[in-house]
Amino acid sequence: MLKRSFFAVLLISAFTCAIVSAKGNAPTVRQPTITPQNSGTSNGLIAVSPVNPQVVWASGRSGTFTVTTDGGKTWHAGVVPGAETLQFRDVQAFSTRVAYLLSIGGNPTDFRIYKTTDGGATWTVQFVNQNPGAFYDGFAFWTPQRGIAISDSVNGVFPDLRTTDGTHWQDISTNMPPAQAGEGSFASSGTCVTTQGGRNAWIVTGVATVARVLITNDLGNNWEAANLPLVSSPSAGAFTVDFRNPFDGIVGGGDLDPADPNNARTAISHDGGHTWSLTNPPPVTGAIFGLSYVGKTGGAPGDNLGRAVVITANDGGAAWTPDEGNTWFTLPGVNGFWAVAFASPKAGWLVGTDGRILKISF
Repeated sequence: MLKRSFFAVLLISAFTCAIVSAKGNAPTVRQPTITPQNSGTSNGLIAVSPVNPQVVWASGRSGTFTVTTDGGKTWHAGVVPGAETLQFRDVQAFSTRVAYLLSIGGNPTDFRIYKTTDGGATWTVQFVNQNPGAFYDGFAFWTPQRGIAISDSVNGVFPDLRTTDGTHWQDISTNMPPAQAGEGSFASSGTCVTTQGGRNAWIVTGVATVARVLITNDLGNNWEAANLPLVSSPSAGAFTVDFRNPFDGIVGGGDLDPADPNNARTAISHDGGHTWSLTNPPPVTGAIFGLSYVGKTGGAPGDNLGRAVVITANDGGAAWTPDEGNTWFTLPGVNGFWAVAFASPKAGWLVGTDGRILKISF
């Protein structure tokens, strides 16, 4: 649902922040290293999908995608034929050869799902929307063959999709809970929906009276809804969600209205998304477009990054927390970035306006 465009021009140089010494028995917190990379395009980038520390795909405006196979030392950008006027608001990659793209545009049939199996040399259109009220915000996958795509509600129904073979997409609207009036998600980074493990998924919403999370634990056959403690209005709600295991997750949101910049918030759950509590307010403004856990559950031995999260709020800045929102550190000079994702604590990427990419390493 994010229809606005934001552009910023700034020069960011690589930097390494100082080490913050912790007291007592708490671990030392080391600020990340941030390194600009050349994406190969000047078109704005909206979503990013690391396969591993070497292979990463990103997507964005004017039908653009870009891919690296060497950890970002070199990026190779392309434009999908026939999609030159579309925006790729989400990308999901599985290898150097296999990736999916989800597009939006000004017409109902501009909402499409593309797939490549040859590294972007050719693309197959798997889905073209025919519902005049639908607005597909993002998708997420459990495996290369199993995934879901989510839309804003239409007349009280979420016309969501599912694939079980990596080729065909079926309507699962009858599986979804009833929608609130006008309820929808925000296509700010492709992270309004996330999957975890082999069966779990979460969708976050806003726009309506109450921001919510929709939860499935069986590949989208059944769903339940829970309320979120974030502001919600036609320009506000939950924008982005991530889970580090079946129980522990974080959601971010805020308000796109420039007259209401101080509602950027994060909330955490420790019961699979059924209940949520606000964290300390993050040091950003506007709406949190994207967030990502840095490490998996518990992190690697000794890195203490199991609860670390990076958030980005476009022109409102970016920040990170080592402890799921209790303590926050700003990322100085990092503005205009839409999405963030990690392959490992040493290999994360932020993507944003004017084709800019930053590698972030903890």
